[in-house]
Amino acid sequence: MQNNQLVLNQTENSWWFILAGGKILVSHMSCAIPFGSLQELPFPDILPESVLPIGEYDASPCYLVDLGQEEQDMGMGEFRPLRYLLSRTDESLFNMAGRAVQIANFLDTHRFCGRCGNTMTHIDWELALKCYDCGHRCYPRISPCIIVAIRKDKRILLANHVRHNQPGNEIFTTLAGFVEAGETLEQCVQREVFEEAGIKVKNISYVKSQPWPFPHSLMMGFVADYDSGDIHIDPNELQAADWFSFDQLPLLPPEGTLARALIEKIRHRCR
Repeated sequence: MQNNQLVLNQTENSWWFILAGGKILVSHMSCAIPFGSLQELPFPDILPESVLPIGEYDASPCYLVDLGQEEQDMGMGEFRPLRYLLSRTDESLFNMAGRAVQIANFLDTHRFCGRCGNTMTHIDWELALKCYDCGHRCYPRISPCIIVAIRKDKRILLANHVRHNQPGNEIFTTLAGFVEAGETLEQCVQREVFEEAGIKVKNISYVKSQPWPFPHSLMMGFVADYDSGDIHIDPNELQAADWFSFDQLPLLPPEGTLARALIEKIRHRCR
């Protein structure tokens, strides 16, 4: 894949999002992400083709450095899964780390044109790739998802998803799912809740959104009230689900997640 030549300022303080083998370098310094100039940090030789500007954080430029599958001893931290940064850094910096991971995934999975199979080329004025043989252009994939917390009287519906089922460490969280073609967000809420838990909801209201780079989602958070039906879980999606009072909650998702924010919103309403 071709890239445009990048001239790096050797003395400018920058944020460095360094990826290898699907993990991100977490710094031993005070901030989780390496910060400093190329002169100050113990970088090995970095080719401009390995570095991509991805935005700004705290008035300083941010760069993605993708080392491929091979982890290297960078002398300033260790490689960790992206989820490690949840609750260990502020939301904006975590979102930038997520952006770096998503862009790296996009570049890795779009090296060749999906229409004609020829090599893709970076476009120099936007984050996109173009095939100059057939004209096909593509952008980083973003998948819209809904996530919803449901209240019944002074209880909340929480579920242990199949993907979260770790014996002895079962996290219970809200319901979520991908938006389908031709569907509104509210319709998606109703469909996903009914498919996964067998109940109907009402009074659906939007709360907030969160970029969720696992791998490339945009989560749109809602709260809703129980309307009717008994819980009947989809065993392909859920391991268990039940109504919980707030004085007897199971293990919850960590702070910093939209799921936890929605749970806390329902907790406030129940008070």
